[in-house]
This record gives sequence, C-alpha cells and structure tokens, in this order.
Amino acid sequence: MKTSKSWILDYVDVPEGTTTEDITAALTRTGLKLEAIESAGAEISGPLVVGRVLTMEPEPQKNGKTINWCTVDVGDANGSGDPQGIVCGAHNFAPGDLVVVVLPGGVLPGGFEISARKTYGHVSAGMICSARELGLGEDHDGIIVLPQDAGEPGQDARGVLGLDEEVIELEVNPDRAYGLSLRGIARDVALSVSGASNFRDPALREVPPADDQGHPVVVDDPTGCPVFVARTVSGFDPTAATPDFISARLTAAGMRPISLAVDVTNYVMLETGRPIHGYDADKVQGALRVRRARAGERLTTLDGTDRELSAEDLVVTDDSGLIGLGGVMGGETTEMSASTSRVLIEAAHWDAVSMFRTGKRHKISSEAGKRNERGVDPTICEAAADRVVELLTTYGGATADPGHTVVGTPPPMAAVTMGLDRPARVSGLPIDADTVLALLEADGCVVAREGDALTATPPPWRPDITDPHDLVEEVVRLVGYDEIPSVLPPAPGGRGLTRVQALRRRIGRTLAGAGWVEVVDFPFVGERDLDVLGIPAADPRRQVLRLSNPLSSQAPAMTTTLLPGLLRAAARNVGLGTTSVALFEAAPVVLPRGTEAAPILPVDRRPTDAEFDALLKALPDQPLHLGLVATGDAELPGWWGTGRGVDWSDAVDAVRAVADALGVQLTVAAAAEAPWHPGRCAELRVGEHLVGHAGELHPKVCDAVDLPRRSIAAEVDLDVLIEAAVHLRPAPSFSDYPAAKEDVALVVDERTPAAAVEAALREGAGPLLESVRLFDVYRGEQVGAGQVSLAFALRFRAPDRTLTDEETAGLREAAVVAATQRTGATQRS
Repeated sequence: MKTSKSWILDYVDVPEGTTTEDITAALTRTGLKLEAIESAGAEISGPLVVGRVLTMEPEPQKNGKTINWCTVDVGDANGSGDPQGIVCGAHNFAPGDLVVVVLPGGVLPGGFEISARKTYGHVSAGMICSARELGLGEDHDGIIVLPQDAGEPGQDARGVLGLDEEVIELEVNPDRAYGLSLRGIARDVALSVSGASNFRDPALREVPPADDQGHPVVVDDPTGCPVFVARTVSGFDPTAATPDFISARLTAAGMRPISLAVDVTNYVMLETGRPIHGYDADKVQGALRVRRARAGERLTTLDGTDRELSAEDLVVTDDSGLIGLGGVMGGETTEMSASTSRVLIEAAHWDAVSMFRTGKRHKISSEAGKRNERGVDPTICEAAADRVVELLTTYGGATADPGHTVVGTPPPMAAVTMGLDRPARVSGLPIDADTVLALLEADGCVVAREGDALTATPPPWRPDITDPHDLVEEVVRLVGYDEIPSVLPPAPGGRGLTRVQALRRRIGRTLAGAGWVEVVDFPFVGERDLDVLGIPAADPRRQVLRLSNPLSSQAPAMTTTLLPGLLRAAARNVGLGTTSVALFEAAPVVLPRGTEAAPILPVDRRPTDAEFDALLKALPDQPLHLGLVATGDAELPGWWGTGRGVDWSDAVDAVRAVADALGVQLTVAAAAEAPWHPGRCAELRVGEHLVGHAGELHPKVCDAVDLPRRSIAAEVDLDVLIEAAVHLRPAPSFSDYPAAKEDVALVVDERTPAAAVEAALREGAGPLLESVRLFDVYRGEQVGAGQVSLAFALRFRAPDRTLTDEETAGLREAAVVAATQRTGATQRS
C-alpha cells in the first residue's frame, strides 16, 4: 500500500515535530511494515519555478510540425527579472496561463540536464514541463497548466506540484485488509503516535435515510452479498477534469488517473477501504440482481476477456443479462465511457471466501478484488457511496438523484472471550488488566469485563480477529512488538542428543574423516531416473509415491533410492572439472507400502483417536538411508607412485567404516543388483537382515549419467544399522604382551566368498584372535582351474601372558580346521 504522508495527516493529528520516520517506525512496530519512503521530486534538482505565459507565437516548420515561441515571466528566478524565451511543442495552453518551468541548470528525472540551446531558430532558455517530464505520470501530450491561484511567477513549483511530498509504502499482511486504506493506516498512526482521540474517521458521515425511491436491487444470495447499496447521480459532465489533488494522490498510490468518474471511485476505495463500482446508468436495464452464476453462462469483463462462469461465482445482472462479476470486475456492457452522464454507484459487501475463489478461478487480480477477498468493513457501504456522490457532484457538476437503496444488513461480529492475564503470559510483558481493556477499546473492540476474563466484540473492519490469540496479538502490537524481551529459554538439565542423533553424527564424522563430502539433494524422481539405473519393472524401488502437485513434471514422485540425486551431483562436479569426487547423503526415502488414502477430516474439532489412526495408515514408510557415490582417484599420484583409482572395494570399505563406528558386525557377500556391475557388487548384511549393496556401477549407468566408468556407489538402510548399533561403546582394552603372528593360505572354490572363509577362521581361532586380514589372492596353475588361494594374516594376543609357539600353532590349526569344515578349504602347502 502506497500513500502520501499528507493524505494520512488529513485524518489524524500528530504531535508537532513528528517526522515521517517517526510515523513509519511506529507503524512498523504495530504490524504495518515500512517498505520504502519515496519523494516524487527526489531526482529533480536546480531551478523549477512557476511561470506565467506572456506571449505565444505559433511557428510552422518544414517538417510539418508547429512549435510555439513563448515568452514566460519567471519573476526573479532567472536573475534578471526579464521574460524567459522558451520553445515549446505543446499547444494546450495560452497566454496568461500559469505553467511549470525548469530553467537552465536544472536536472529532470533520468539525469536530463537543461541548458540554454539554439533550436528552431531561437535560443530556448529552459523548458515548459509536462507531467511525464517531471515523473508525475505518463501524460506527455500537453504541458501542466496550473490553477490561476497556484502561485506567483518565480515561486518554487515543488510545493505547488507536491514534488516535496513524501510517499510511504507499507507491506500489509493478508489478514490486515484495513491497512489497504487511508482509514486504516491513519487509525493505526493515531493509536501508535498520538492517541485514538486524534483520529478522524473518513467513513463517519451523515447519510440520507434508505427509501424505496432509489434504483431497484434484488439480492438472491444474502450469504454471498449481505449488503448492497445503490445511489445515482445525473447531469454528470464526462469531460470534467479530475482535481489535481485526487490525481496526485492516486498517482502516489501507484494508480493511473483515467477519468473523473473512475478516479473518484478509486479515490474513495483508497480512502475508506470500500471498493466501489460505477455503472453507466443509461446502459442498465431494469433492476440489479445479485445471484450465483448458472452453468454455461458467459460474461465479457472490463478487460475485454470473455469468461465462462462457475456456479460458485457471484454475478450482478439486469434485465439484459449478466453485467458484472460481483466484487471482482464489472462487465463490458455497462462500462462508463466518455459519454456517461448518469452514474449508478454500487457499494456492496461481498463474501471474502467467494471473492478469493472467483479471483483465482478466473485469474483476475484487481485492487477491488484484493480488498474484497481479505474482508472489508460491511458497515460503511452507505458512507462510501455517499462520499462518491459528494465528489461527483462537487467536481463533475452532477446532481444526486432522490432515492437511496439499501438491501440487507451487515453480518454481526462474533464475540471472543479471553483471560485478562493472557497477553502478559504469552508475550512476557508486564501488561496489566486495565491496559488490556484500554488497548482493546482503543482498537475499536466493544469490551465487557467478567471477573478475570473479558469478552470483546471486534470492530467490523477486523474480520481477522476470531479467537483469543488474535486479541493477544492486538494488545501486544499496540504495546509494541519491539518491547517484547529477547529471552533464551533455559535448557532443561540432563538432556542432550538422542541416541539416534548421536549415532547419526558419529556416521557423518566417520565419513567426513575418510574424505567423503556430505550433500543434500531434492527427494524427487521421475521414471527416467529409475530407467537410467536399470531398475527392473518388478523391483520394489519402482513403487513410488506420486505427488499431486510436483515441483517438476520431470520428477513427479518421491524417491525410493538416494542414488539418482547423488549421481546428478557427482556428474555436475565432474562436469565442472573436479575429477575426483566422493559424496554421501543421509536422508529418508519414501516407500508407499500398504498405505491407504487419507481421510478428509473436519476442521471444527479435534480428530478422534480412530481418525488419527486412519491418518497414520496413509503415511508411507520413510526409512533413513545412506547413499555414497565416488569417482576418480582413491589415492592421488605423486613422487611416491602412480596412485590408485577407486574400485568396488572402496564402496564396501566405506560402509564397513560406518558399521565399525557403530559397533556393528557387517557380513559381505557377492550379489547382482542394479545399478551395480554384476561381477563387482556386494550385498551387505547385519545378521540375517539385508541392509544394502555396494560396489562398482554398471558401465551403462556411468555412460547414462555422464560419469567415468569404474565409478562406485553404495546404499544401505541406516535404520537397521542404527537399531543394531552400540550407543555407548566400552573403552578398548590393551595388552602389554606381544602379538603372535601366523599366516595361512587356503585354497577354496573361486565362488566361495572371502568373507565366509574369514568368518570361519575367526570362529575357529577363538577369543585370542586379535585380527585377521586378507593380504593376497592367487589364481593359477599351482591351485588348479576354478580354485583360488586366499592368504590371511592372523594375529593372536593374550591379555595376561606371552603366547607360546605351541599355543599359537594350536590356535592356527583350530582356525584352519573350522575353515575346512565350513567352506571346504584346503591348506596350501
């Protein structure tokens, strides 16, 4: 909402010395936030004065254009007192008129400097200005002609034109429709700066009584249109100019002056907040009727658009048919024009919800609709219509017709009950009961005290006040939001991170320490993302939850795997020149297994336990997953060697590092799962639970996502890992005795997982086995076709003694026996 400061001060008195900054600071404290303070003349510098045209000599030019060679009295502003010679191309003025002159040395908006220069055979020492040249509007067809009493020649024209006027722009929240009017802004200025008694309500006026002599109106839908007021004026002069003060104030508010009849309705709307619509009364046939539209009806609105209406739309009709979309936009057939001499004025109150839905349905955004859909004071329809009549008769030569039609009554405001101590408890401010009562009464509420509580009936211009919290907000905003203390709530003792939070942080620190970088991606996928991964049609990951209103039609579903986002992020980094990338993400995926449609619940009560259970059944499973993607070098090359690229084992090791940090034993076995390479994919288990897969990505997947081949990835279910995790791990114990080292080479079928052999060795070796490590894999003639030799380094250590050679040999032999029995291994000689 934009308005000039002087317009605000028409309705409120402020203490002497109150600045614009004081006013806007007070409004911001009470909820109408300052956006900007502007001045129309801020870009104008130098001499800008009132001038009187003395002579005006038309001079036709060879190019067919006629210019006027003028002499203009500018008083002593030019330093000599002599008339100023100026060339002007406009023709809408005459000798004796007062005009606006910028003299040499002046600068107009846009940095346009004025100097004396020779043109059309004359030295033109200045410029006679139009509204557009001064930044006051778009009118460039003629110069500004001032009233004869505007001032004396040579007088500074800034005050005459309002160029020294400050324009205030406020941000108005949707629930504060009153802030879209001078009436509402001035009231808040009074409340916050000078006291409610200093406010002069522009809607408080004597209006003629309603009678049966006015234009007939029938309202078939009183719920959609509770109040409809109609007034008529005749003998209106359609050529009458809009007064300068109205044009200036409309322009300051960001509205373009059009004609007196239209400008007056806009002016009153800004002044009171009540949208007004004017009809050409000679084009209206019969009574006005308000009803809901019928299916298939059409209306051409003022913007020239032919619209098909909905049965929910409120319309205004006459005997000819539809003539307006009630409260949103008028119809083309009864539009006021340059020949309108009789104006039928409509000031009606419309249901806010209906206005909002109609505006959205037809994609119409208008100043009237913006106010109607937020809720307007229904009690001022008569006053607003009477104000329009006053302005049309005063400045348009019209005469008010007898008759004043009023149909319906304003809907009552619902009373709200609140404890008197509630504002203090909510805000933390020392607000006593008397202050609460006084502030609410000053705000326009009708308040009755009942012991320790009060009952307040909100004023009709505040439809947003519907419950005790709204009353609290009113009290606190009038005290001042800036008075609310900033107090940090004390943290209760004995609390900290939950078990899951602590373990998630442990996971993040482990991966970050190993060189992985965390990313966060959008959780949305499309069919193409799953196609690229090569996921078969019957795979559970294809069962996605589709969104009814997705951000992108290319990704309309919630993801069931973290890999698409990680692959996109990795490819983006590689494309930007980062050749080695290691990324991870810990986030939930959405698995719509066994869900049911959510019921639509009423909003007038709390849901029952059964309704809550039905809502929970509509929620999909959302397990927490960990995804990893890496490409490039695992070990960088340098003087020490050639380095090493990532391979499938790095993906497995990353998940193992996470499992170790959680104190979870992970079992690894060969597997075949998209999008991994069938021969370089491992399944990861905790006990009997499959938690995920890791390995090298399939070459086709790498090509499809623009990643180098041999890139690796892993994805595991973190919920399972965290469930099995050890939250408080015991401190490790160390033995002062030396370790005994034994190596063993076992020959097994090449299809036997190395992890199975390792597990058998651990089981057979017993508790004195400190570590086991696979350090060599051999295939060749010495072990036979289809066989592989696996060499393990075993380390034994006792906590209380040095192990003897006999003990170590026995432990080694027990480990080999267990491996032989469980995997069919034979010891390589």
